[in-house]
Amino acid sequence: MGLERNLTRLHDELADGSYVPGRSKCFVITRPKPREVWAAEFRDRIVHHLLYNHIGSRFERSFIVDSCACIKGRGTLYAVRRLEAKIRSVTQNWSRPAYYLKCDLANFFVSIDKRIVLDLLLAKIPEPFWRALTELVLMHDPRADFEYLGDPALLELVPRHKRLMEQPSHLGLPIGNLSSQFFANVLLDVLDQRAKHMLGARHYIRYVDDFLILHESPDYLNGVLRDITQFLPATLGVSLNPSKTILQPVDRGVDFVGQVIKPWRRSTRKRTRNEALRRVATVPDDEFVPVANSYFGLLRQATASHHDRALLANAVRDRGHAVNFNFTQTYRGSRA
Repeated sequence: MGLERNLTRLHDELADGSYVPGRSKCFVITRPKPREVWAAEFRDRIVHHLLYNHIGSRFERSFIVDSCACIKGRGTLYAVRRLEAKIRSVTQNWSRPAYYLKCDLANFFVSIDKRIVLDLLLAKIPEPFWRALTELVLMHDPRADFEYLGDPALLELVPRHKRLMEQPSHLGLPIGNLSSQFFANVLLDVLDQRAKHMLGARHYIRYVDDFLILHESPDYLNGVLRDITQFLPATLGVSLNPSKTILQPVDRGVDFVGQVIKPWRRSTRKRTRNEALRRVATVPDDEFVPVANSYFGLLRQATASHHDRALLANAVRDRGHAVNFNFTQTYRGSRA
């Protein structure tokens, strides 16, 4: 009801330099694993969008086309289709062997050094107002003023090294803000550029902090791994998670952004499918239809999805709802 008044006040604060971020909300999600999530106040989220809308394009123009997530048109479906095309290219349509190196960054968002990100950002932002706002948004520490929501016991489920609350003030970006996703892409663009232009990784793709490289030679991939293992902490202040580093033949299946690519087929990860079945079986009635249809939409993104959609359709019918002939949608009305 106070939209115009609140926006005018926010505009005036930004214009006269009195704007300061407000109180954040912190809560813990438990699926697929316990994790802190931080949500900025609504007015602060408006500022995040304002900043991103003004400076985002100048950075994204130089991003490689295989940098995915938090970029318009480059979601999970874009990423998995790009990877499938790369696999077909390097294997000549599955007719010759190839290997993939898959890496994940350890405790990525809580280990980001904001000072490094700030230098990368300010190098492309000459305007004093936008430089000041960028620094204010990036360096703001939400732990200085926040409200914790939910059961305090859930916080103990999050390992201490994965908690933003346990990091020094210059480390860590809050998971949940648009600005954090954008800043992470700016940081990891340095890795993207090195992989493509210094290491000559023709078949490279990254989705947030998961990245993957394809090649005919495992020796080449081992060399890339050695280089990146040294480069990341020395230059960007982040490190690989060795327990999630995989190097194996592509014909064993490549698990990426929730789908598994195998010769001539792309299926949904079993854990994702099982979570869909669990949610549909337990979600409250007033949320059932949108939740079920969102999972139908997710499953149909895979080329080999008929069996998974049939399982989901059976779970939907068990709740007394009808499903269309192609197993792609349910309805609010009960089945006949």
